Amino acid sequence: MKKAISRQQSLFRLAAVTIMMLLLTGIAGCNGLLNKNPLNTVGNSQNLPNAAVFISKQAPATVSMLVNPNRFDVLSGGIKLSKLKESLLDNTGLEYKKDVQPWLENEITLAVTTDDIDRDKANGKQPGYLTVLGTKDASLSREFIELLFSKRVLTGTSLVVEQYKGVKLISDIPQTGDIDKPLAATVVGDNFVLFANDIKILREAINNLQAPGLSLASLDNYQQAIKQLNDKTQAITFLNLPSVAKWQGFNLSSPLTYNTQLISLIPKSSGLFAETSLFANSSIPAAKNLSEEVEALSYIPVDSGLVIAGRDLSNLNNSNLALLWQQITAAISGESGEDISSQITKPLANLETRWGINLQEDIFSLVKEEYAIALLPNNKNKTPDWVFVAKKSSTNPSDSLHLDEIASKNGLTVSPIDLNEQTISAWTQLTTIGNKASDLSIQAKVLGAHTTIADYDIFTSSIEAMDKSLNKQDNFFKDNRSFKDSIAAIPQPNQGYVYIDWDKSRNYIESQLPILKFAEIIGKPFLDKLQSFTISSYDSNQKLLKAGVFFLLNE
Repeated sequence: MKKAISRQQSLFRLAAVTIMMLLLTGIAGCNGLLNKNPLNTVGNSQNLPNAAVFISKQAPATVSMLVNPNRFDVLSGGIKLSKLKESLLDNTGLEYKKDVQPWLENEITLAVTTDDIDRDKANGKQPGYLTVLGTKDASLSREFIELLFSKRVLTGTSLVVEQYKGVKLISDIPQTGDIDKPLAATVVGDNFVLFANDIKILREAINNLQAPGLSLASLDNYQQAIKQLNDKTQAITFLNLPSVAKWQGFNLSSPLTYNTQLISLIPKSSGLFAETSLFANSSIPAAKNLSEEVEALSYIPVDSGLVIAGRDLSNLNNSNLALLWQQITAAISGESGEDISSQITKPLANLETRWGINLQEDIFSLVKEEYAIALLPNNKNKTPDWVFVAKKSSTNPSDSLHLDEIASKNGLTVSPIDLNEQTISAWTQLTTIGNKASDLSIQAKVLGAHTTIADYDIFTSSIEAMDKSLNKQDNFFKDNRSFKDSIAAIPQPNQGYVYIDWDKSRNYIESQLPILKFAEIIGKPFLDKLQSFTISSYDSNQKLLKAGVFFLLNE
């Protein structure tokens, strides 16, 4: 059981970090639970997390699985749940199939209830952990608890039994042997089994149940988020973000924009959809929706590994996407995140030096219509090529990109070239080769290319990338089957999306954004099935931001 507790602590950290990346989202049926006799009425209804009635509204993190582990589809084939089930009972002499499966019902909830059980800084921090299991047979559940504690007594613990507000609590105190962590457990009514790493956590859980105003189920943001859950949701996580920061020991330099977050996992026929709802402390800016058909994608090559599409770059650093990114980096690292333009457009960052431009002033501030940015493989070196497509302003034609003029002013040679029946501007830097005047030769290094087609400006890092953008004989990205399947899973309308082909972009993404740590967080089996993932935001208002990530999996 020592290993079990250690694994439980790791699981909480894993869940919290996973939810913060994704990159990377009160209980509707709880009103019927909060009756005069709550101990006898607690039970899972409408596939919602009823265990929230045991958890404090100040709890940093709560993770709930809403179906029986024996038919949990979300991680099917991705994680060997059978091995996990058995490993949690290591060194107990008990077996999951024989001792747990007969009574286990459709809800398993894990919660970090507090960052420090006794709130005594002198003895260090000891987080409180609570596990709530749904049971369909309270009698068998009680037999399991008694058997479990009898096994622990044999390995060197001292058993303690007490009655607390009509509930029998069992706990032990390690004395000798291999077990060095206490365990406490109880069965509440006929529906739930509770485990904790300290009996104080069980007492607080009973208090929360009998005084509903204390519980997570009574929190307004939680109730709003739960009401929006899809009826096919198989797992959710709820985060109290200031409490998460405190739990992780972060001293935030500024208040978080969002204070609570709910993430739900919904299986789809072709993959997995993770939706998040973030609740703001104050009003957030309104977002501009993207039309369902993004014509800028008509100029994005089909072999692109990463594509960002949206509308209006002029206010990027104050957009919902920017606020979300800053929230994620602050919550994970405890520091203020970089502004969104420097992070989301890292592949374009060297343009400021190479072309002598200011991305924010010369490009982003003038792009108020739809745009698309793409990275695509470069066979010549490890640095990917890129394509940037921006629609000209329909309301203010003067807001056009004058990059040819800027490039020329900064010493680059702007030369017209015919490519695929289209005249483009090639930006070159001329250098001399040789030591003697008689041996000198001039070499032109291409630093970029630009052209205009209809209402769209197209910029690329190379002539080869421009050739791919203009080659009408190739299929274009918007016709990519993987992309079309992913977009179909994203709610409409939305504020744009980031599409990542995992096979093509994995090495580059992990090198540029190590904060994701996908391989460590999600696990190799899942990544082996991952074809692509798409991130989008939608349904926002002054106090709520909803976003989702769709993971497209190979069959």
